[in-house]
Amino acid sequence: MATIKVKFRPSSIPSKEGVLYYQIIHNRVTRQIRTRFKLHPDEWNEEDMAFDFSNSRNNNRQHYLISLKEKVSADLARLEDIVDTFEQSGVVYTADQIVQAFSTPIENREFLEFTRRLIEQLNQIGKRRTAETYATTLNSFVRFRDGQEIGIDQIDSNVMVAYEIYLKASGLCPNTTSFYMRNLRAIYNRAVEQGFTMQRYPFRHVYTGIDKTVKRAVPLKIIRQIRDLDLRMNPSLDYARDIFMFSFYTRGMSFVDMAFLRKKDIQNGILSYRRQKTNQRLFIKWEKPMQEIIEKYDTLDSPYLLPIIRSVYIDERKQYRNAAHLVNNKLKQLGRQIGLSIPLTSYVARHAWASIARSKNISISVISEAMGHDSESTTRIYLASLDTSVVDKANNIILKSL
Repeated sequence: MATIKVKFRPSSIPSKEGVLYYQIIHNRVTRQIRTRFKLHPDEWNEEDMAFDFSNSRNNNRQHYLISLKEKVSADLARLEDIVDTFEQSGVVYTADQIVQAFSTPIENREFLEFTRRLIEQLNQIGKRRTAETYATTLNSFVRFRDGQEIGIDQIDSNVMVAYEIYLKASGLCPNTTSFYMRNLRAIYNRAVEQGFTMQRYPFRHVYTGIDKTVKRAVPLKIIRQIRDLDLRMNPSLDYARDIFMFSFYTRGMSFVDMAFLRKKDIQNGILSYRRQKTNQRLFIKWEKPMQEIIEKYDTLDSPYLLPIIRSVYIDERKQYRNAAHLVNNKLKQLGRQIGLSIPLTSYVARHAWASIARSKNISISVISEAMGHDSESTTRIYLASLDTSVVDKANNIILKSL
């Protein structure tokens, strides 16, 4: 447990005022926090570490000392709050972290500003998916707050319940509201870990679980119908359909992974890539329907395999997000056109591949490896020993069924 003391440092010139400072001792490490609080040596009792009002020169000086005492008391209360926060969090902390938390400017203790800085830091260290997720959550919370800032210390159960009511009133499903809540909780917990506030458990009365989702797979006959649509008169729908089918052909590859595929990823008839989500490397036998889609589009001047990221000189992540939004809007339009009862999105291709593979009596273990699942460690250990040719054979069976 850290100890905090108020100390007085006299001036080297006897006639001048000295200054107060705070001494932090934790794990035998001592750090100091300077203040701008000045007073004469006879106005401070070093033994009691307290102000001495008996030598006040006049009323104005006494009022000044009273004001200093109040400010020091407030600082000590804040320092104790910071230490309590670190202690309750259970994380290992240092005297330097206490000093850093205390020295953080007031504006940096605002929740929205803290989140913006966190997103910037995540982008800088390459965690762009997490940054994008937090940015989406921040935008939603900002709309709820009408753009008004809120202190990290003000994030409590009442605020989160009100936010949940707002989300439900917006027509969002439980899983979507939970998505925002879980992200906010992660952001809030980072603020706690950094000593900006005490843990007040503001999310204990809101839903942060995951409901069973509505089935998003479609049968093989729908995949055939989508593949065989004549969309030559509507290039944007044709493009969206091709992206959807490419995902299906590649065992339900996610949109972000398709976006960042490079031409060099195809070697000796094998497409090799790492999943953005898990960093797991997957290998896919290059099949004729995949090549047919690639040949439809002019990507001669691009290192990318698909025409999703069209310029390497502009923010590629932004291009990917914009393309994903456009494609999914067009796919939903396509789904309504063929009378689907569920919204058609690029993710439906992933669900459909898994569902159809299972209907072809392909084992769950092979399907899991084919899709790069990593949710069950025991399954992953087992799947690691499988020959990728088994997975390629599974994909070949499905494509020949079309």
